[in-house]
Amino acid sequence: MSDVFDLQLFISVFITLFVIMDPPGTVPIFLGLTGAMTRAQRNRAARQAILVAFGVIVSFAVFGQQLLSYMHISLAALQASGGLLLLVVAMELLTGKMEEPQPSGNAKVNVALVPLGTPLLAGPGAIVATMVFVKQADRTTVDDWVAIALGVVAVHVCLYLAMRFANVVHRVLKDSGTILVTRIAGLLLAAIAVQLVADAVQAFIESA
Repeated sequence: MSDVFDLQLFISVFITLFVIMDPPGTVPIFLGLTGAMTRAQRNRAARQAILVAFGVIVSFAVFGQQLLSYMHISLAALQASGGLLLLVVAMELLTGKMEEPQPSGNAKVNVALVPLGTPLLAGPGAIVATMVFVKQADRTTVDDWVAIALGVVAVHVCLYLAMRFANVVHRVLKDSGTILVTRIAGLLLAAIAVQLVADAVQAFIESA
């Protein structure tokens, strides 16, 4: 088994991405973004968000460094843009705009894709971390690649389970409790967004 699987690297990838993507912490934000949806719609949104997040992570793992180099974009710039987008989402959670029902003819972006799939799940932190693991991987053997792939898959399974059973949390909290949790999630998300921007500014200064 050790010939095709690096257990230590798998654990490192899994723990790192689990902490960054934070499956338990996505539950209140997921409930806030899907508060106006039915149970079936919420389950579908969870599946879509996981597929989008997984696709983004894998794409950046394989092509990320080449893409950023081609477009002359630094990792700090990617992090800053993600932070600003998260800040906009946080403001909508705090003001209750996410809970307003949308007219059937409205072509508003599906929240399962943006901002849930990216940048909430597949955000700058997760993208950068995955790119670093891939960059450090031993390209002459399959051990590292299998470990990284399994680590990414395992974290996304945890994310799906957390959102899939968010309905249970919703039934316990009821509508009023969900609104309260949504406001708290918006506040925490705003803090995360500001921290991302601050880290990006610090990276810009250090690279100057």
